[in-house]
Amino acid sequence: MRDEVKRKFVYDFEEGDAAMTNLLGGKGANLAQMVRNGLRVPPGFIITTQACLSYLQEGEKLLEDIWPSIREALSRLEVKTGKKWGKGPFPLLVSVRSGAPVSMPGMMDTILNLGLNSETLPLLSHASQNERFAFDSYRRFIQMYAEVVKGLASASFEEILAEVKAREKIQFDYEISTDGMRSVVSAFLAIYEAKVGEPFPQDPWEQLRQAIAAVFRSWNSSRAITYRELNSIPHTLGTAVNVVSMVFGNLGEQCGTGVCFTRNPSNGCPDLYGEFLINAQGEDVVAGVRTPLPISELRYVMPDMHEELLGVAHSLENYYKDMQDVEFTIENRRLYILQTREGKRSAAAAVKIAHDMVREQIINRQEALKRVTPRDAELLLHKQVPSDVHVSLLAEGLPASPGAGKGIITFTPDEAVRLTSEGQKVVLVRPETSPDDIHGLAVAEAVVTSRGGMTSHAAVVARGMGKPCVTGCESLSINIEQGILQKGDIVLSAGDFITVDGSYGRVLLGDVPLVDAQITAEFSEMLQWADNVASLQVWANADTPLDAKRAREFGAKGIGLCRTEHMFMSQERLPIMERMIVAESKEKRLSDLELLKAMQKEDFRAIFTEMDGYPVIIRLLDPPLHEFLPKEGDIKKRILELPTDMEEKERLFREEELIDMLKKIESLKEVNPMMGFRGCRVGIIYPEIYEMQIRAILEAAIEAQKNGVTVIPEIMIPLVGISGEMEFFRHTVDRIAQEYYKSTGASIDYKVGSMIEVPRAILITEKIALYADFFSFGTNDLTQAVFAYSRDDAESKFLGAYLEKELLTENPFHILDREGVGEMMHFCVDKARKTRQNISLGICGEHGGNPESIAFCHALGLDYVSCSPFRIPVARLAAAQAALGFTN
Repeated sequence: MRDEVKRKFVYDFEEGDAAMTNLLGGKGANLAQMVRNGLRVPPGFIITTQACLSYLQEGEKLLEDIWPSIREALSRLEVKTGKKWGKGPFPLLVSVRSGAPVSMPGMMDTILNLGLNSETLPLLSHASQNERFAFDSYRRFIQMYAEVVKGLASASFEEILAEVKAREKIQFDYEISTDGMRSVVSAFLAIYEAKVGEPFPQDPWEQLRQAIAAVFRSWNSSRAITYRELNSIPHTLGTAVNVVSMVFGNLGEQCGTGVCFTRNPSNGCPDLYGEFLINAQGEDVVAGVRTPLPISELRYVMPDMHEELLGVAHSLENYYKDMQDVEFTIENRRLYILQTREGKRSAAAAVKIAHDMVREQIINRQEALKRVTPRDAELLLHKQVPSDVHVSLLAEGLPASPGAGKGIITFTPDEAVRLTSEGQKVVLVRPETSPDDIHGLAVAEAVVTSRGGMTSHAAVVARGMGKPCVTGCESLSINIEQGILQKGDIVLSAGDFITVDGSYGRVLLGDVPLVDAQITAEFSEMLQWADNVASLQVWANADTPLDAKRAREFGAKGIGLCRTEHMFMSQERLPIMERMIVAESKEKRLSDLELLKAMQKEDFRAIFTEMDGYPVIIRLLDPPLHEFLPKEGDIKKRILELPTDMEEKERLFREEELIDMLKKIESLKEVNPMMGFRGCRVGIIYPEIYEMQIRAILEAAIEAQKNGVTVIPEIMIPLVGISGEMEFFRHTVDRIAQEYYKSTGASIDYKVGSMIEVPRAILITEKIALYADFFSFGTNDLTQAVFAYSRDDAESKFLGAYLEKELLTENPFHILDREGVGEMMHFCVDKARKTRQNISLGICGEHGGNPESIAFCHALGLDYVSCSPFRIPVARLAAAQAALGFTN
């Protein structure tokens, strides 16, 4: 026998534990651990993830090799349950369920009631004294087996159920009579034989073999692959198969099934949260066929079961030290736990649960910081419907996933993908969602379903994705075929606009304005914990006083990049900037620069005031001058459109002025502006421009300091690639500063440094560092230069193909390239600190807000990362996690 087959591929629950997740899958490992912990779990066994991976390579040969082990495990199951496989008096039935090492809710396949056939059906009916229950169990098994093993669509089976319910004038499946259920089974068997071309299998061993193979194959289903790609789950994990003896929640009114969370997964409140159904099987709760009852109602229906469930929840939380998602079945007033796993939760819930568990002394602060992902931090800033805005309510449902989103209605996932690719924002509206809808859920702004509860597929997946979701809007009539949504007299069609308020379970008519969410007290405190752990400070890219104010509110410890060119783009300033650029003489240029200086000085003074006590890095003018001038075509058009009734002298004057502008635009036109006349090169050729900005900075600093503000200005010289450029501007700043010291008697503690974005600057780091107090890596342009990519061209033309062909694993403009750009940065850091030990080093490109890139900056030993104000909470958390050696 081959070496790999000699390995153990089948484990009884008693042989495993929670540490064996990679081998037994999350579901199996946790079932095994619950058995060890003394909880009531139906007996079963697990076929390992390694068996799955081997099966996907070898096919049926693998099943042949491990089949003796499976038969032995099933024999042990007969002993434990006292039931017989394929025989009476009470036949052994099993569920066959997937269980990957990483939770993938609803993505993998399940078959219940396996082992039923024409012989065991009457045995089950007699043993349970419930003929209807037996037929109900068989029809479920036939449909699941047909869908999972043979790939048949559910529509034909659902049509039969609908016909029977219409005939019996009832609404729900559980209301179908015994005779009605018997006819359903007959019809299901006929459908199966007609579509498959052979009768439904009667041999339980063959049923089991085919089911195991189908669950293995489901690992590579399109929906499972899509889910893994969306959640960065490796494709190499495989899924285990859990074969578990059936317990029945559909035996009658003393039975039930449910899903619950040990805490509220939407807001984190420490209450048992979930749903249950009386006289039902587990799939009924998540499928949305019946709207379940809230778990709190169980205390009135079965108070003893509710009390026992509370004890189980407390026990599981104490063991796993995290909020758990629990599936349970009640069979004749006996509680069985079918599954526990780490519960998916909203971003707000993740923060509250982690914070509360520290307060409850279940976990420490460091563990709490690991529990909240940078993505959670970002989602916490999702928009909300403001309380003071008038809204038109279309429908109410369950607040399944918080936040607010809006867009045009679409009824199918394929249409959602198509419209999104065209730039539209869409809301996916469905009666309920299924795993096959995953691609539509991924692109939608929000999700609405008319059926299902807080633990339905739509709810669980939306929460995991951070999408606003409202489920159970039973007052909505949704017709997918006709493409309409109706509530009373209101009829909406695909393409109509709606707003979804997932925080309060509302669907609103039209385009409702949304506001940014506020950081909660718990999250604010956790970010303080993060700052205490992190070695990297988080600064902000901020160009206006408002940006600076927002940055302080989000916890920035400085401004790492103030782009002065953005200050020239207002309607009142741009004409002065244009006039300065086209000026024929230095005298005219200086006159306009004086006007601009007054404006910039006021901006700088306000920014210094907002950032009282924190450093502010101000980058001198960086873009090419032509970017401030109108487009060439616009000027030509303006010449042609000069009014004919204008006075001749005035007309000639305006025409000459526009022609001069056109000549200047043409003279400044460049073949490659990114590598052309920009940055410090402009300051070398037109030193008066940079001198104006330096004077505005220093004057603003002096004035702010006189007003009691602690000012820490740092002047950044962009695009330095020659040590002489840095030396020139160092002397310029020092000279101007000395002039102010003499004339005002004031003293400002300023710094002068360079943005590192030119590869040559890195190669001569030690020479540039002689004149620089700080370096800040401009990783956007540095990435372009190192790769020799124009970002716009690369992303629009070939980067997608490079990622698809795996020539690149990540877009280097989104996640910092460690092999190339990162090595250049490493080289620069080492040489800079050897030249100037106390030099301040940071990063101000977009990568400064990316968690993976922040982890690299921590390893590199930088002092700070700088990012947009709204990314600051993300960056603070990521910096702490990098210091803790933890990355998501």
